[in-house]
Amino acid sequence: MDEIDVMFEDLIGEMDHLSQSIAASDGPAEGRPQGETAFSVGFTDLSDSLHKLEDDDLDALVANLGSKAPQEDPPCRDQSSRPHLTAIKEESRPEAVLPPPPDSSSSSRGSDKREPQTKADKIRVALEKLKEAKVRKMIIKVLMADGSSKILMVDERQTVGDVMDMLFQKTFCDGSIDWSLCETNPELQTERGFEDHEYLVEPLSVWSRQSRNTVCFLSRPHKYVMFTEPQLFYMWKKKESSRSEINQQAKQLLIQENFEGSTVIVPDLDGILYLKEDGKKVWKPRHFVLRASGIYYVPKGKTKSCSDLACFVRFENVNIYIAHKYKQKYRAPTDFCFILKHPCIQKESHYIKFLCCDGKHSLLLWANSIRIAKYGAALYRSYQAALKRASSQETSHVSAEASPPGSSAEDFPYEEPPDFIPPPPPPPPEGAAED
Repeated sequence: MDEIDVMFEDLIGEMDHLSQSIAASDGPAEGRPQGETAFSVGFTDLSDSLHKLEDDDLDALVANLGSKAPQEDPPCRDQSSRPHLTAIKEESRPEAVLPPPPDSSSSSRGSDKREPQTKADKIRVALEKLKEAKVRKMIIKVLMADGSSKILMVDERQTVGDVMDMLFQKTFCDGSIDWSLCETNPELQTERGFEDHEYLVEPLSVWSRQSRNTVCFLSRPHKYVMFTEPQLFYMWKKKESSRSEINQQAKQLLIQENFEGSTVIVPDLDGILYLKEDGKKVWKPRHFVLRASGIYYVPKGKTKSCSDLACFVRFENVNIYIAHKYKQKYRAPTDFCFILKHPCIQKESHYIKFLCCDGKHSLLLWANSIRIAKYGAALYRSYQAALKRASSQETSHVSAEASPPGSSAEDFPYEEPPDFIPPPPPPPPEGAAED
């Protein structure tokens, strides 16, 4: 295993050199990750992650990487480092003498190299192919609610919804729309649920190799609350009694009016939030207003009219993260806080916007209304896909329960009735009966 570790260290060295050269050529950029792009998340190194992969997943990784290996360089390249090309040319000459056949020992070594047999061989091949792969692949550890973990191999073409389908197959979960893939940042004490339409590798690739962030698979009942309880967001100014009396038909009408038109209508939300001052544990109340493009605030002495609003933050390059225990960490007025930051920022920075709500309901309103403003129609499509997936899971579960254990349709083949049914035999003659 020492040879594998050496190969892995060489790989990391090449990645470090590449990251430094890119940083030198591009110059410093705001929000650029301090570490290089990783091949694994939740492990000490790539070799460790490959060892934790199940045999079937490791075989699939090696086979998939092998099928995408780059083609041979054209003959115009320097052939001093390509002896096999020289040998092919000599064989094509008439006067050339054919080389003697290889001995059995070298042949067996070649076949072992082409088709790795042991797990160590497969890991060695995977390390080599990962360097050549054109599609970014990543091995991630997903923590489950019961404390266990699942190891998955994902690539940059898979969305969060695709990865959740893999987890449903591995964990036999019920397929509820509440299940969510989340990221946690222990340094900032934050949590964010990945959106189902996001490509998972993209946000994970900005984590440094030393990051203590984790990926978790958890049930979050409020993941799609803006669709299950739309009156909370589009009738929030009305009394609670009128909101609680709304029926399912009225909820569906609210969804159609606000999500199925040419543009998504963002909740007309505004109210007092506490803003943390930069570098201080001081929070001051400000009146904030939500708009489709971002969050605005009312300067002192001004009104809530559009002409008087000042931009606080735009949603293009920031995500919302739910914060935990900020009352203790930053002396926040309450523990119902959230932050807005660029995904590349993984440590405390003056570029992070810290906000605090009065209570749990206010946090629910602001956090999910911001998601509506940022993701719009994509969020609604993800909800519809989650409903379809949950319905499919429920149907397959009911079918499995209806079938007796160990039985299948092949055990009871269908046979068509015969075309001709013979009549019953005639009764015996009376005389024959007397004899």
